[in-house]
Amino acid sequence: MIQQLSLIAALDAANGIGKDNDLMWNLPADMRFFKETTKGHVVIMGRKNYDSIPEKYRPLAGRTNVVLSRKTNFDAPDCMVFDSFENCVASLELAPGQKAFIIGGAEIYKLALESGLVHEMFLTHIDKIYGADTFFPDFNAALYHKELIFNQVIDEKHEAAFAAYRYELS
Repeated sequence: MIQQLSLIAALDAANGIGKDNDLMWNLPADMRFFKETTKGHVVIMGRKNYDSIPEKYRPLAGRTNVVLSRKTNFDAPDCMVFDSFENCVASLELAPGQKAFIIGGAEIYKLALESGLVHEMFLTHIDKIYGADTFFPDFNAALYHKELIFNQVIDEKHEAAFAAYRYELS
């Protein structure tokens, strides 16, 4: 059983996280941060989020991939599949030092935050609005200590500036 969850997401300036079930930006430093932060850990995602990952990258390498789907008999090769957030949290066992990261989408983020199990979040705040149709849920930021991890300025590889933060439950 999982006692604590971590969460990782990138949000535009309007808290947007996606459009048409896809990422809206190409920010290599943030993708590298996501990969390095989640490597060796468990990543928990909804079915739509799983479907949005290009096939050649599924499952995400170097991580235990977990997909939540209400669809009976949903098949995600080399992934664990659960029919609910509650069953996932109750059934998963983590290795010593291993974390379980919620990686999206919006509905899964909302369930995780409402569960009271999220003790840390890694949120990248992008200084641009992309016209999202999917948004990160509201949360009480006052409950968390916020620490800057790194800043990225606009350059030849990054169309927008952004900052990555770690939020730890106070």
